[in-house]
Amino acid sequence: MLLQARQQGSKQLAVLVDPDKAEPAYLGRLLDLALRSRVDYFFVGGSLVMRDTLDDCLRFLKQHSDIPCVLFPGSVLQISPNADAILLLSLISGRNPELLIGQHVVAAPYLRASGLEVISTGYMVVDGGAPTTVSYISGTHPIPADKSDIAACTAMAGEMLGLKITYLDAGSGARSPVSTAMIEEVRQHTDLPLIVGGGIRTPELAYARVQAGADVVVVGNLLEKDPELLLDMSEAVHRLNKLQGKGIL
Repeated sequence: MLLQARQQGSKQLAVLVDPDKAEPAYLGRLLDLALRSRVDYFFVGGSLVMRDTLDDCLRFLKQHSDIPCVLFPGSVLQISPNADAILLLSLISGRNPELLIGQHVVAAPYLRASGLEVISTGYMVVDGGAPTTVSYISGTHPIPADKSDIAACTAMAGEMLGLKITYLDAGSGARSPVSTAMIEEVRQHTDLPLIVGGGIRTPELAYARVQAGADVVVVGNLLEKDPELLLDMSEAVHRLNKLQGKGIL
C-alpha cells in the first residue's frame, strides 16, 4: 500500500475524514467525488472525536467503495477493525511520553487482535501559523516552520528507530502548509514514504508538495466547503505520475 507506492515512485492523494462531521449526505457526495477523482486513501480520525460515529463512518465508506480506509487516530479510542490499516502515530516532534510510546502500549493488544495492518509512523507537527487541536491536546510545541534542519534530523531519527513512514502535518486549519523547503530537506535525508498534510488548499500547493518530495498529500477541511475541488486536487497530485509514465521526468 503506502510502502509499495513509495518504491514505485507513485504520488498519491488521501482525503482526511473527520467522523464527527461525516453525515450520510456529506459522505455520499464525498464518496462520489473520491471515486471520480481516483483518490488513493481515506484517512479516518481526528485529534478530538466527540461522537461515537467512527464505525458507522468506516462501514459506509467500505460498503460503497474499495478505496482503502486508514485510521488516523487521535487516541487509543479510535481503533476499529472495520478499517484496512492504521497509522500508529508516534509524535516524534514532541516530548510527551504518552504520545511517543505510552498510548501505544495500551493499544498494542487491541491492535494485535484487530487484524489491521499496523503502519508505524513518525508523526511531526509543524507550525502552520495558527494554534492546532493536536498541539493543544498533546501539550507539545510544533516544529518552527523555518527550521527545516530540525525536521530533517527528527525524521532521520525516526527512520533509524525503525519507523516506516514520516508524516509532516501543519494541522487542520493551518494558515500555511508545510513549506517545500522543509519537504525537500526531509526527502534529501530520508528514504521513508513521506506524507504531508495541513493547509493545502489549492491544486497548485498540492502539486508543489509532491514535486518537492511528498509521496502522499492529505486534504480535508477545504472539502467541507468546496467538495468539487477534490477533482482538481487529484489531478494536481497525480500529474507527476503521468509525466513520469511519459518519460518526461
